[in-house]
Amino acid sequence: MRRFQFFVFIVFLTSFFVNNNIVYGQKNDKHPSVSTDSINPPDFKIMSYNCENYFDTFHDSLKMDQEFLPSGDKHWNWKKYVTKQNHIGKVIIAVGGWRPPDLVGLCEIENQNVLEGLVKYSPIKNFGYKIIHKESPDRRGIDVGLLYLPDRFQPLVEKFFEVKFPFAPNSKTRDILYVKGIIGKTDTLNVFFNHWPSRWGGQKETEPKRIFVAKLVRSKADSILKINPLSNIVIMGDLNDNPDDKSLLEGMRASHDFSHIKSTEIYSLSYLLMLQNKGSHKYHGKWEVLDQIMVSGGLLEKKNKIYCTTSDAHIFRKDFLLEKDDKYTGMRPYRTYIGFHYIGGFSDHLPVYLDIHKN
Repeated sequence: MRRFQFFVFIVFLTSFFVNNNIVYGQKNDKHPSVSTDSINPPDFKIMSYNCENYFDTFHDSLKMDQEFLPSGDKHWNWKKYVTKQNHIGKVIIAVGGWRPPDLVGLCEIENQNVLEGLVKYSPIKNFGYKIIHKESPDRRGIDVGLLYLPDRFQPLVEKFFEVKFPFAPNSKTRDILYVKGIIGKTDTLNVFFNHWPSRWGGQKETEPKRIFVAKLVRSKADSILKINPLSNIVIMGDLNDNPDDKSLLEGMRASHDFSHIKSTEIYSLSYLLMLQNKGSHKYHGKWEVLDQIMVSGGLLEKKNKIYCTTSDAHIFRKDFLLEKDDKYTGMRPYRTYIGFHYIGGFSDHLPVYLDIHKN
């Protein structure tokens, strides 16, 4: 009798775990609690996320932020702002899994104020994130910013490279954020965080601007590699182009050939994601890899103090970040607005992240 009762108990437990998708450490994607790699977490994690218009509710007379004010066309108010703030915090936690991401790059944030609100009042408030930010000359007032955990990353150099187009001197865009620091008290890491000019006005018409920015970033990376050919470099952000577009192939000269790794080359890990038909943004029913991850060849060397592999770049695609695509097929990002209609979602982009290991 006891053996039979024990057998029934074991069957019950097995059924429970299977039905709840917890076998082998997997959880249901509908719950934004942990990422699938969190059972065996990497030593260091960097994420990038286009927040889709993370504005506060106050007017900046120097910026074109009228659309995102209580009196603006989108009737942006405090309740919507707090919802947005909490959503971003939940995404950061979900990407991190058991441990929050060590570096968090954010696009489309309005100012220092929204970053302060995020680290002080959102679900990440107890993690102790520090902020790296500077107002950029973008006309709409959207910037890039970086959050970091000071016990995991110690910044040594912080710079913001302003982009000045010689062929369009009146055109303004986001700065390139560069930070050099000590990662996990182990080795030095150079990070370029980007939000390149948008395709607004046409992809081909705006392409020269993205090519120009790509060449600028590559020149900065080459300067680092000239001093130390084994430098660890990560280039991330919303580039508003795919890995096989001209800005990446000719401007950045990002390599797609992983057969023979050279330390002084820049390699597109996002190209491998594109080959798998994955995407971080959906446009006219087609998934695109606009949010990208590139690394120097030195970081791909497993014998080094810190390294990553070609399978360590990820697009964070979970059910809670998606909704049914009624116009096309499948799913699409669950965004904050569709036109002027507020739906209260997260963003029109999915986050991407890079796992880094140490020896």
